[in-house]
Amino acid sequence: MVGYGLAGEVFHCPLIEATPGLELAAIVTGNHDRATRAQLRYPGVRVLPTFEALLREPGPTGLLVVATPNHLHLPQAQAALEGGWHVVVDKPLALSPKEGEILIRTAADRGLLLTVFFNRRWDGDFLLLGRLLQQGRLGELRVLESRFERWRPSLRPGSWREERSPEQGGGLLLDLGSHLIDQALQLLGEPVSIYSELAQRRGGSAEDDCFLALRFADGSSCHLHLSAVAASVGPRFRALGMRGALETWGLDPQEEQLRQGMGPHEPGFGRGGEGRRAEWLEAGQTSGEGVPLELTAGRYLDFYQAMERAVQSQGEVPVAAIAGVRTQEVIEAARQSATSGQVVRIGGAGNSRS
Repeated sequence: MVGYGLAGEVFHCPLIEATPGLELAAIVTGNHDRATRAQLRYPGVRVLPTFEALLREPGPTGLLVVATPNHLHLPQAQAALEGGWHVVVDKPLALSPKEGEILIRTAADRGLLLTVFFNRRWDGDFLLLGRLLQQGRLGELRVLESRFERWRPSLRPGSWREERSPEQGGGLLLDLGSHLIDQALQLLGEPVSIYSELAQRRGGSAEDDCFLALRFADGSSCHLHLSAVAASVGPRFRALGMRGALETWGLDPQEEQLRQGMGPHEPGFGRGGEGRRAEWLEAGQTSGEGVPLELTAGRYLDFYQAMERAVQSQGEVPVAAIAGVRTQEVIEAARQSATSGQVVRIGGAGNSRS
């Protein structure tokens, strides 16, 4: 486990520990307080001060997780692959499509596994939406609205996500935007164009308020909202189909449950959460008039269970690494659109303005 910040401490290590067939062998962190917490929570696990110290250790290689700041994903994942490790990279896969493609080629050349941690494919509301689409209850999906909004009007001192520029790996677009874009592409396929607005409302170096409008070849569209300064939070999902609509409210509880030390196998994990609800609406109904639906339990543990099987050559990686490249292509086009104020086409011979 390389990195013991939010991603490593809250998400990856607890999920790895809960996965039969995986053993947490070492944690890398150069932060003294984090190293102390890691040693207390995982006695017997080696806690090393540097990534280089891990690579110098003798013994068999296995699965290495890169959960360090975004600008380190490419060099550390590439070094791990060159050292013979299978690799999980916390999102984003890298800082650009080209960097992601470098990692994919390196893994392919060495016959190793590479995946990106798009854990929000296993959010309960996203699973519910996917199930309704698969059952045909929504009909053809025409408009998808997806939001990840918070009210954090002040910058957090010491947060690299807020202090680093987008070019250095900071900002909401790379952070939460990677998840929302991946979810949209899972549901609607490859977009053909994008219009975006990216703003820095709190005076930091990175964007903290984003709007993306994606258009797809079949005419469907997706509107993504990301904000740290949303004084009023909208529905997490609003999916409009030709037979009906789905609205969900509130954030998946798994992150908060993991923060509180709840294990993925404990009763109630992935369920509940403040303000969470889902509503099915027939055509013509408005919010509040529909039928309440039970939200699906979230299943982040599925990611590492699938990864364990893949390492044992018993299945595919839970997320194909190319998905990380596809999200970066959208992010790259979104930045072009925000700079130009124009719609930017995606795919084909490259991004172009229209």
